[in-house]
Amino acid sequence: MTLSVTTRAGFCMLFISLFAIHVKAEEAKEAGRLMAYVGTFSSPLGDVLPTQVDLPPGNGKGIHYFDVDTHTGELIPVGVFPMGNSPSCLAVNAQGTRLYSANETDRWNGTKEGTVSAFAISGSDGALRELNTVPSGGAGPTYVSLHPTEKYLFVANYFGGSVSVLPVTESGELGAPVCTIEDQGEIGPTKATNAPRGSYAFSGHDRTHAHMIQSDPNGKRVIHVDLALDKIFVWNFNVSTGQLTPTKQGFVALPPGDGPRHFHFHPNGKWFYSVQEEGSTVTLFDYDSADGSLHPRGSWSTLPKAFAGSNFCSEILVSADGRYVYAGNRLYDTIAIYRVRSDGSLEYQGEVWTRGNYPRSFHFDPSGDYLYCCNQRADNIAVFKVDHQSGDLGFTGHFAPVGNPSHIVFVQMTK
Repeated sequence: MTLSVTTRAGFCMLFISLFAIHVKAEEAKEAGRLMAYVGTFSSPLGDVLPTQVDLPPGNGKGIHYFDVDTHTGELIPVGVFPMGNSPSCLAVNAQGTRLYSANETDRWNGTKEGTVSAFAISGSDGALRELNTVPSGGAGPTYVSLHPTEKYLFVANYFGGSVSVLPVTESGELGAPVCTIEDQGEIGPTKATNAPRGSYAFSGHDRTHAHMIQSDPNGKRVIHVDLALDKIFVWNFNVSTGQLTPTKQGFVALPPGDGPRHFHFHPNGKWFYSVQEEGSTVTLFDYDSADGSLHPRGSWSTLPKAFAGSNFCSEILVSADGRYVYAGNRLYDTIAIYRVRSDGSLEYQGEVWTRGNYPRSFHFDPSGDYLYCCNQRADNIAVFKVDHQSGDLGFTGHFAPVGNPSHIVFVQMTK
């Protein structure tokens, strides 16, 4: 068999990509101690928070942290920073010296508002020291992310139906919101356009619910989704003032009731993937960085063709090499795996059971060799080995017991 020049070049590029991933993984393993921080749903003793997102309420103790065995993927418990206000989403700075939590509550000094906390990470043992806690600009903050400059923290307030921009000082502390935008528009139907056959479940289409906010790769624009409005908003971002202003396009709409929840950019910065909570779909958009516009190009189910019943999607991730996309299914409790074709479209490869129920989120470790799945209602984090060639996830046999885990992030400690 004779290979064409194009085919040979493709094999060469694949080899180079896989070799680069191997080198990166080995560098990460040799870089020093790796730690993981896990956000949870937690409640004060004897006082269940009224804004708890999902049942069961508050089994977590706050922010749990672990040593990571980089050779096996195992999580080894180190400590807990006790919090009773559901630090359900975490973000860390690039240096691994600061951590931020969205505290999914509606209580702040007697007002119906959530909070965001800033922490310093000890370089010696990874322990957390609280720097400050400030109001989030709305009730029930469910997502936080840092701008690439790390001068601002973005917050999505799920129960408040708003997004906020908070300044970050040089010491890592947070200031009060400098910009808050409340979502406006017509609430979508409780029955999703693309709901799975036989689905009777619905969530989030009762009022506006901002679910995720993050900047685009170059930091010039900020994107956020509102699950109830079935819209993805794109904003121009002024890095000098922290203000958000609408782009010319403003937003794109998903099918009524489908409920966009999370999104992730492909490494090329041109392809944007959104997962819909109630529609159980992944949608591909072309992203124009020149004007911040999104253009839908295709949609794929997160479920096998024979599936019938209720399902809520959760997380979506693109692998670091851009070859695979992973989408989480809650109630069905699987992670769907897709191969990314040369044009960005997806090919369904299969699925893996999460070894627990209600997988709220999952993330890769810095090497990309392991994927950690937060099974919220099973009170565990399951560890999977990533096959970089096939995209498959192999269960390692490792579990970490954590009450209502919601989100996991990693910090590479320096030697």
